[in-house]
Amino acid sequence: MRYMMTYDLMETFRNTNQWLGATAKTMASYPAWAMIPNPGMQWLAAWGEVTERTFERMVVKPDWGIRTFTCEDGKDHLVSVDTIVERPFGDLIHFNVVGREEQPRKILLVAPMSGHYATLLRSTVKSLIVNCEVYVTDWHNARDIPVSAGKFDVEDYTLYLMDFMKELGPDTNVVAVCQPVPLTLAATAYLAELEPDAQPRTLTLIGGPVDPDATPTDVTDFGRRVTMGQLEETMIQRVGFKYKGVGRMVYPGLLQLASFISMNGERHSNAFTNQIQNVMRGDASDHDPHNRFYDEYLAVMDMPAEFYLSTVDRIFKKREIAKNEFVVKGHKVDMGAITNVAVKTVEGANDDISAPGQCIAALGLCTGLPDNMKASHVEPGAGHYGIFAGKSWRNNIRPLVLDFIDSNAGDAPKAKKASQKPANTNAA
Repeated sequence: MRYMMTYDLMETFRNTNQWLGATAKTMASYPAWAMIPNPGMQWLAAWGEVTERTFERMVVKPDWGIRTFTCEDGKDHLVSVDTIVERPFGDLIHFNVVGREEQPRKILLVAPMSGHYATLLRSTVKSLIVNCEVYVTDWHNARDIPVSAGKFDVEDYTLYLMDFMKELGPDTNVVAVCQPVPLTLAATAYLAELEPDAQPRTLTLIGGPVDPDATPTDVTDFGRRVTMGQLEETMIQRVGFKYKGVGRMVYPGLLQLASFISMNGERHSNAFTNQIQNVMRGDASDHDPHNRFYDEYLAVMDMPAEFYLSTVDRIFKKREIAKNEFVVKGHKVDMGAITNVAVKTVEGANDDISAPGQCIAALGLCTGLPDNMKASHVEPGAGHYGIFAGKSWRNNIRPLVLDFIDSNAGDAPKAKKASQKPANTNAA
């Protein structure tokens, strides 16, 4: 499958379905049909509307949609998304609340590069900009990156994170979500060895596979079952002529999306059937629950082939992070080098992607860190998404994370009502 033909075939299928949807919607919406009321034409117009939007969203990067924010002064302040560091495979962006006094908490939110855009963390960002300066790693779609930009694997990802941390300075509080958790831990350790003064103040690791074998899931089992040769042959394709990255080897977002949908095919089928009925009745809207969810879920990005394959091979199969054997540019990174960065892990009790036990393994690797600078939390009843964007995050986890940050702020200015208690290990 490592050919442009297969990549372009998928894009042709997507484009054709988008065109069919637009055609059906337009044709069935002619005023002349209203003279002969026919539920079939209403259904066809609704089907066309839902189908066009569904396949169109697959190649569109979602907008952050965070335009204004009401501060304590009661005024609405504009929020500008400023690029702080610009790189070929990803940028460091800042959500700048214009006219607001700079907040004492500086947070670097490390977004996953796992098939969806960083906008997947939109609700996380919204909840944090209330009283924090929020920076996010905004990864680029590999199909839009020219081959001349070179490769991008787990080592390059780690080096990017190190550069972002150095750019923001030692008063930064890093929060990594899901897939980047083990690489963020490695980046912090490598920084501790090379430039200890540039280390962040705290490190919060949320639902990531530091040790995938600690509690096996379907995701880790898949990584064990298939060989690297099988993955490369069945999952990797070459970007077609339509995009700037023509010729680049990628794990296509459309291919990953097809896998996601097939895992819960009946549920997705029912959701779209119900949405067609809602459109027919006039109950649907541009930002109804269905569209809000699927506009984000269907917007997928291609991953560089090197990154995808090296993640499976080195993080899941060889468990280099879990064994403290991770190497970056020929240098073995020692997680024990972290000695003055407070580390907290957060896991969801019902997480079926990165199950409890996989993330907390990070604390055992930080052998140079005193116990009073380690903390952990397992959120009862929370799944994977809930621990960083759902009700569990808003009501329980976010306050715990901010309290952890404040309690390890040292001599830095504290946020209002910040507590001074040491970081405690806890498991719900």
